[in-house]
Amino acid sequence: MSKLAEKVQEELIQAIDNDELVLPTLPEVALKVREAAEDPDISIPALSKVIGNDAALTARIIKVVNSPLLRTNREITDLQMAISRLGINYTSNLATGLAMEQMFQATSDVVDRKMREVWNKSTEIAGICHVLCRQFTRLMPDQATLAGLVHQIGVLPILTYAEDSNALLSDSISLNHVIERIHPIIGDKILRAWDFPEQIARIPSQFLDFKRNSDKIDYVDIVQVATLQSYLGSEHPYTQMDWSGIPAFAKLGLEPNLDMHADEDLSAAMEAAMSMLQ
Repeated sequence: MSKLAEKVQEELIQAIDNDELVLPTLPEVALKVREAAEDPDISIPALSKVIGNDAALTARIIKVVNSPLLRTNREITDLQMAISRLGINYTSNLATGLAMEQMFQATSDVVDRKMREVWNKSTEIAGICHVLCRQFTRLMPDQATLAGLVHQIGVLPILTYAEDSNALLSDSISLNHVIERIHPIIGDKILRAWDFPEQIARIPSQFLDFKRNSDKIDYVDIVQVATLQSYLGSEHPYTQMDWSGIPAFAKLGLEPNLDMHADEDLSAAMEAAMSMLQ
């Protein structure tokens, strides 16, 4: 590891330990949606009013409900109908995940490119999570999608830090090394600060533990398998590993050598899930 990477890592870990690291806050619309959805008596018109203040988010939710994965034979053109079709919890998780895209923007071109790269990878993995969850588990597809969207959230403060460090920006190897080492720790902290449920909050620090073997299938397993599937066909180091010893595959009832892209139905479902998030 380079001296620069060591120095940055040390500074970031110290800031985390001392609670000095400025954690990002959820976009205002996501906070309002989550707060509204926590009210057990919330009505569809009331939630619709909260989301309806954000025209872009409203359009995205209507796009999702009419996507090939979720649409019925009747096109939905209005937000209240969309929420009624999806349900309040599903809509809340979806709105939270989609609103987070606005956080992945930066002032410098280098960091902006990196943030978009992270967000695009997160939407790809979220789409695969959605399909894995629906096809192979009884867990909630909206939670699985949200899990995929937030699993790399810890990268954000590192890239914000990098914006003020020319040395780090000009050394992509050190930057990537720091991201790999530290984003899992920061990710858990952010999700807990946002009061995300524990089953989602622990994902950043656990999804790359390929020996992990929980008692039953959970969202960490789904994100883990989705991450591995997303690299199939590439030269990524994950594709060089022996997947047969990874417990998450067995818990999902999946053959480790299954290429979801090669299965026509699964591939079409993944394409549909990814496009609805973009």
